[in-house]
Amino acid sequence: MHERIGFIGLGNMGGPMATRLAGAGYEVTAYDINPAAVDVAVAGGCHAARSANECARGTDLLLTSLPRPDHVQSVMIDDGALGELAPGSLWIDLTTNRKDFVIELAGKAPHGVSVVDSPVTGAVDGARNGKLTLFAGGSDEDLDRAVPVLEHLGRTIRCGPLGTGNVTKLVTNQLWFIHAASLGEGFALGMANGVELDVLWDAIKDSVADSFVARHDAPSIFSGHYDPSFTLDLCMKDLGLTMELAENVGTDLPMTTTAQQTFARATERYGAHMGELHVAKRIEDDAQLSFRLDGDWVPHWEA
Repeated sequence: MHERIGFIGLGNMGGPMATRLAGAGYEVTAYDINPAAVDVAVAGGCHAARSANECARGTDLLLTSLPRPDHVQSVMIDDGALGELAPGSLWIDLTTNRKDFVIELAGKAPHGVSVVDSPVTGAVDGARNGKLTLFAGGSDEDLDRAVPVLEHLGRTIRCGPLGTGNVTKLVTNQLWFIHAASLGEGFALGMANGVELDVLWDAIKDSVADSFVARHDAPSIFSGHYDPSFTLDLCMKDLGLTMELAENVGTDLPMTTTAQQTFARATERYGAHMGELHVAKRIEDDAQLSFRLDGDWVPHWEA
C-alpha cells in the first residue's frame, strides 16, 4: 500500500472507486469540480485536493474517471495535470475514451511517466461493491504495476497494448446497447400478443435470451426510473466512439448502426439527461403498454 494515489473524477463511478482504494489502505488524494463529491470521498477516507493539478502533484499513481474524452483533455492538458506528474509515476485513465487520443496523450506525458488505459464496466453497484470488470491496456511492465491496485475495484482483464482497453470496453458497450435496445422490443412483442410481463422476464432469464441486461437492467424498466445513473447522453457518446472504431472494420455493422439510431430517437424524445433505458420506454409508450412490474426493485446504485 506504499503507492500514493491521486484520484480525479468522483462521480457515480469514480467516487465509490476512490473510497474503495482508501478503504484498502492506500493514501488517496481526491478531487472533483463538485465540492460535495469531494466531501463524500473525504468521509470515505480520502484526502481532499483543491485542484486537479494539486491532486496529480506528488502522486505515484494518478487515476482519472471522467465522463468524456473532452473532459480528459480539459483536466490533463488544458489545466495541466499531466505536466504535474513526476518521472516514475503512472497515469491510469478509467474513462471510456478514444484509443488514439489516449495514445496521443501518452506521447505528451513528461519523460518517465507511463500511461495505462483501463475503462470499467459493472455499473454503480459494481463500483460500490468492488465487482467491476476493468479492461486494461498498456505495456506488460505498466500493467504489472497497475493491476494489483485495480484489483481492489474488481477483476482486471489485460487487453494488450495501450488503447486496447478502450477498444475492448467499447465492444462490450456495443453489445450492451444492442441488448438494451432490443429488450423493450421483446417485452412489447410478447405483451402485445398475450404473454404477461413477469412470464416473459422469467423465460428470458432461463433461455438463450439471457443476458446481463435482462437480469441487471430490466428492474430499472419495471420500476419506471429507467436507470438515471447512466444517461442517454453517455450512451450516445459511447456509441459515437464505437462507430469511429467501426470505420476500421471494412464492412457495415447494421446492428450497431441501428442501436445508435434507436438511442438517438430516445434522446430526441426524452432528453439527453434522462436514464439510458428510456430506449425501452419509447417502445413502451408507442405501443401503449406498461412495463411496470411489482417487486422489491432496489435501485442498483443502492445495492
